[in-house]
Amino acid sequence: MPSSNLKPKRLEIMESNRIIAEFMGIESYKSTKYTMFVYEEDNHRADVDLHYHTSWDWLMPVISKCYQEHNRDAYFMQHNKHLLESIKNCDIDKAHQIVVGFINQNN
Repeated sequence: MPSSNLKPKRLEIMESNRIIAEFMGIESYKSTKYTMFVYEEDNHRADVDLHYHTSWDWLMPVISKCYQEHNRDAYFMQHNKHLLESIKNCDIDKAHQIVVGFINQNN
């Protein structure tokens, strides 16, 4: 039974990570089964292998870009306190959710 609940969650995470990669300007192309993202010439990652939802090393540059480019945006200003709290509390799930919501509002 748990696997049926995991599949929609996994697809949701994959889609949100794709949204973040596109926001970050990461080049992509379609392969046979996956969308591939080109991080470096020798570092192509499938959409199932993106880690914005589990790694602060991946997510913090995204948060930085949000602050640099959109810090006066109404959605960002409204959720800034929650984003800062999620960083302070090391709640990457909440930070990821806020960032994805922000990107969706601005694209």
